[in-house]
Amino acid sequence: MVEESAGAAQPAIRAAEFFAGIGLVREALEPLGVEVVWANDIEPAKRAAYAANHNAEHFQLGDIRNISASDLSATVELATSSFPCVDLSLAGNRRGLVGAQSGMFWEFARIIDEMQERRPRVVLLENVHGFATSHGGKDLADALARLSELGYSCDVFAVDARHFVPQSRPRMFIVGIRGALPPGARTGIPPLSKTRPAWVQRVHARHQDLGMHYLPLPELPDGPQDLSSVVERMDQSDPRWWSHDRVAAFVHSLSQVQTARMESLRDARRLSWRTAYRRTRNGVAVWELRRDAIGGCLRTTGGGSSKQALVELGKGEVRVRWMTPLEYARMMGAGSYKLSGGTPNQALFGFGDAVVVDVVRWIGQHYLLPALHWQMLPQAA
Repeated sequence: MVEESAGAAQPAIRAAEFFAGIGLVREALEPLGVEVVWANDIEPAKRAAYAANHNAEHFQLGDIRNISASDLSATVELATSSFPCVDLSLAGNRRGLVGAQSGMFWEFARIIDEMQERRPRVVLLENVHGFATSHGGKDLADALARLSELGYSCDVFAVDARHFVPQSRPRMFIVGIRGALPPGARTGIPPLSKTRPAWVQRVHARHQDLGMHYLPLPELPDGPQDLSSVVERMDQSDPRWWSHDRVAAFVHSLSQVQTARMESLRDARRLSWRTAYRRTRNGVAVWELRRDAIGGCLRTTGGGSSKQALVELGKGEVRVRWMTPLEYARMMGAGSYKLSGGTPNQALFGFGDAVVVDVVRWIGQHYLLPALHWQMLPQAA
């Protein structure tokens, strides 16, 4: 977990959390002195999980298309938006911002527009890398242009959650700032870095006419190298482990390369863990172990191929089971999060559709707080 900032000593920053889900943006930012005064999501199960961990009096449950700026009674300095990725993801339908779900970006922009003089000074948007390539880059270009029309100078960067938790979860972020930019902000093409790889540089290069900026960010930490910190330890007799026949079918489905990898880990003297996804190869359902020792990107549990299995190997044994809600929570940086009374699949869906706490807190420390505190100073007003 990243360290908490001394920013809590500063005046509270009021925030609105669009597409709040189970509340992991709030979980990330509140320790930094951010006060979420309004939140919205359409899913009752997510609202229940949110309410199990936070005061949900301000949570407006419902379709964002039925929400207007007048529903946000308090003025906010920050608005966050983790709008749906289904139409932008490479694993999705690629309909882009005309899709029924990812198109909700336009509803977020509509509400920001309606705020007029009350528009937040800073907005933070999060989505998958596919946003940058959707419709040949046109969707991202349209979104950046709309934010520019609303008065925001935008910065685009990328963070993979593997630098904080044992999960490969690459995401792109847009920070929009209205008014004075913080000290250190620059214009032009950002230098190559882990947060601004070549594809991010190209985004900046293509949209210089929109008055984009970038803020230098520190090096990302190395991150954990295995799953030992997230695995929920279980006795071999625990019924959640798959039966002998089911494990045998799992092993039988592995390719030669996958089998060799599995056998090497099985015969080791120490236990280790790998995650596995079910794939369809040449019309046949097979299982594939990750090559590295961290987890794959957690997804919403819409089907069997979206659920991630945990494989425990070593001392001549192979055990397999589905990952648990607690393991999902730990991989999202929310291991102490209380699970609501919903079903296990609802918990998996909520975490798979959320942001990684450590990533958002790192962005809060190194970007959002410096920008917002600078904006709140008299000389920046």
